[in-house]
Amino acid sequence: MTGVPWLTLLWATPLLGAVLIIGMPAAARQLVRWAALGVSLLVLAIAVVLAAGFDPAGAQYQFVEDQPWIPSFGTGYLLGVDGIALALVVLTAVLVPLLIIAGWHDAPEGDELGGRGPHAYVALMLAVESMVLIALVSLDILLFYVFFEAMLIPLYFLIGGFGGFGERARRSAAAVKFLLYNLLGGLVMLAAVIALYVVTAGSDAFDAGTFDLRAIVAVVASGGLDVNPAVMHAIFLGFLFAFAIKAPLWPLHRWLPDAAVESTPATAVLMMAVVDKVGTFGMLRYCLQLFPDSAMLFRPLVITLAVIGIVYGAVVAIGQRDMMRLIAYTSISHFGFIVLGIFVMTSQGQAGSALYMVNHGLSTAALFLIAGFLVSRRGSRLIADYGGVQRVAPVLAGTFLVAGMATLSLPGLAPFISEFLVLVGTFTRYPVPAAIASTALVLSAVYILWLYQRVMGGPVRKGSDRLGDLRGRELVVVAPLLALLLVLGIYPKPALDVIDPAVQHTLSIVGEHDPAPQSARGPR
Repeated sequence: MTGVPWLTLLWATPLLGAVLIIGMPAAARQLVRWAALGVSLLVLAIAVVLAAGFDPAGAQYQFVEDQPWIPSFGTGYLLGVDGIALALVVLTAVLVPLLIIAGWHDAPEGDELGGRGPHAYVALMLAVESMVLIALVSLDILLFYVFFEAMLIPLYFLIGGFGGFGERARRSAAAVKFLLYNLLGGLVMLAAVIALYVVTAGSDAFDAGTFDLRAIVAVVASGGLDVNPAVMHAIFLGFLFAFAIKAPLWPLHRWLPDAAVESTPATAVLMMAVVDKVGTFGMLRYCLQLFPDSAMLFRPLVITLAVIGIVYGAVVAIGQRDMMRLIAYTSISHFGFIVLGIFVMTSQGQAGSALYMVNHGLSTAALFLIAGFLVSRRGSRLIADYGGVQRVAPVLAGTFLVAGMATLSLPGLAPFISEFLVLVGTFTRYPVPAAIASTALVLSAVYILWLYQRVMGGPVRKGSDRLGDLRGRELVVVAPLLALLLVLGIYPKPALDVIDPAVQHTLSIVGEHDPAPQSARGPR
């Protein structure tokens, strides 16, 4: 595998595919869908090659590519993948083909967009995939920032131009809200990125300013970056602010429910299960490794916000009347768990968070897409309009139940082990926040089981009697997601074996170790 630019192929393949699809004839609407699916499957094949060739016991960053980009600015085309990035790369590569199949008929085929609706829809999805992938594998901070921001553009058009079941005005408003929130975070991060460059340029540890993540982290870990701590704290907050919006972390979450509800189900899953993970990934890779002292200082604040988000998302989900909005609020609660595990800075917590990013992506994709299939049949998102669906569509109801059980972290399904690890890792250092976060286990059971009872149980309501069961195309989407939830729920070891070395490296940079176990009788 030496000499093959696998990481370049990984992100360039979907981008090139998007360009070629846009150039295809307007009448080739069916062909562009198959072409997009073929491109996404090729990306999946490349991701499988990377996963097969990755050595968990090897170097921290593997498949490294290093080429000059703008040498005068200290920035280069520098790519590499560690275990956490690899897990998210595989998640992205698995989900995008399924989302293309799920949204097969989502784009308009009439005169809208000059008859090129399907072209634009699938090309935008591939463009988002490309930008997420290069952000995950970038080891140059400026390169990361460019694509961290660039992914907003195709996602904005997916939300506003190809909305779900709402009115165009609401779709446009949701898209603008999404863009404004994330652009604000990006502008603050840009100032932080520039400040970090200035700091490296003024440090004796570097000959000139640099954006090389590995070089900066190595100097920070050795204590050779002699900079005013207040300056580093300010830069840290700039990075954290942008990542907290993207994640999203309470109280910067307000854009997510509207954007998720007004999007097509496939776009909403692309946003929540793929794009938003770049925010929590950024916290692990950049906030903790570049600014370990700042991360330690602001750790209590971030943990507090994470715990509030966990409980807030679960409580608000219980009160929702809109099925899709309810699922969107569950993601806010789950992202709170991910952030909590990152900042408690224990090996169990961070490994659980990294695994939670993958498991949340699978469970949210399954639940949101199945709900989307149901809503497309009935034409309503209101929970009160449903009832007795399990009598007329038993396969749909059964798969919805399994996806819902995964969302509430039922043992045997993938999210259980990741949530368990986060809570164990939190209890060892912060028992009170862990106890408060644990209440979400009960709250999640309330909102999922209540949702299932109202929608799927009871007598068949008028309008629900005509609902059909899952079709072949929909089963092709749902079956792999449920299979992965079962496999990772029973045997998560392969994923954890890849993730653990990256977690240990991050903890060593921060200078944290797992608390020593305490005897119930106290010290002797």
